[in-house]
Amino acid sequence: MFKIEKYYLIFLLLIFLMTNCKKQISSSVTSAPNNYLVVNGNITPNDTTVISLSRTVNISGQANSKPELNATISIEGSQADSYHLTATGNGNYVSAPLNLSPTQSYRLKITTGDGKQYASDFVPVKNSPPIDTIKYTVKNSGLQINVNTHDPANNTHYYRWDYTETYIIHSLYYSHFMVVNHDTTAVRPADQQIYQCWVNDTSSTIVLGTSAKLSEDIISDQPIIAIPFNSEKGFIRYSILVKQHALTADAFNYFTLLKKNTEQLGSIFDAQPSALEGNIHCTSNPAEPVIGYVTAGTTTQKRIFIDHNNLPGWATSKADAACSADTLLYIRAITFPTGGGVVYREVHDLIYGGVKTPIDSVGHYPTGGFTAAFPQCVDCTLRGVNKPPAFWK
Repeated sequence: MFKIEKYYLIFLLLIFLMTNCKKQISSSVTSAPNNYLVVNGNITPNDTTVISLSRTVNISGQANSKPELNATISIEGSQADSYHLTATGNGNYVSAPLNLSPTQSYRLKITTGDGKQYASDFVPVKNSPPIDTIKYTVKNSGLQINVNTHDPANNTHYYRWDYTETYIIHSLYYSHFMVVNHDTTAVRPADQQIYQCWVNDTSSTIVLGTSAKLSEDIISDQPIIAIPFNSEKGFIRYSILVKQHALTADAFNYFTLLKKNTEQLGSIFDAQPSALEGNIHCTSNPAEPVIGYVTAGTTTQKRIFIDHNNLPGWATSKADAACSADTLLYIRAITFPTGGGVVYREVHDLIYGGVKTPIDSVGHYPTGGFTAAFPQCVDCTLRGVNKPPAFWK
């Protein structure tokens, strides 16, 4: 009996320690004050060079990004060549295609609006070989897009890809009428249709490949993107533009570490965070961290189109429970002094007030009323543009 009471007391003591010896742990990571410069871009001889500058933001903050404005940027060659970049807003700085020498190395020099100076290491010009093919396969899980390339000179070995997707979307309803001057309705002209739009998405993952351990510089069936089955991207017509970059071994290692830190975290079995050391430095304060890696070289690109007819079993639309067409009948007349007709109170509030978008007339306009729905069910320009891009065919 004594032993039972002894063990019981020990059990109670453990419960007491577990429930009372608690210390609230708060991480300073999400609220640590930091304002580090982030540099992103490639010095591109055969295309417009775009360098984007921003500042780090706290995870707990409301801002997703903080562009760095009012900076001056130049590209400097190892033989004293210099090219100035022009600010275009939102932290982006651009230059026209550059005549870079393959025998020189190049770097960025940056002076921010507060007078701080930054410089990247000199990097060689690495020109990408052409993309051989972009292939796609339809699987049970969806659409898989891969790329194939090779360097006959056996000189590249390290590759990075990014991409831009473009696809057609349709609104759930076709709008035959439009609101004019917030107080009247007119038949919608063809050039202001809001039923069919083109949407652009850019790559959100880091795609890398290497042939360093192979006898030949060949990349076969490198996965670029997997599109889930019945995604709206395949409802009508889809296009992807893949850009290929040649990297140095150091740049490849940097992007590999960046990929692990940003895409492969989440459990104790995933790669743990590692310190990112890029090739950009604050020359006015060497102790200040700078985030980013500058590369130089030509890029190559290839585009493919995929029609819905090439995707067997793919849906053509997706039901939206939040969308329904309502019939808005006239219930109280308001006559405009301009003699423009009769408009009624319910239609004025729900359509002219901007709550809903007119779809079609009920009966003989204007005596019947309108069918209408919320804008997101009718107006595709809320997500895309209603004119095809120049490359569309």
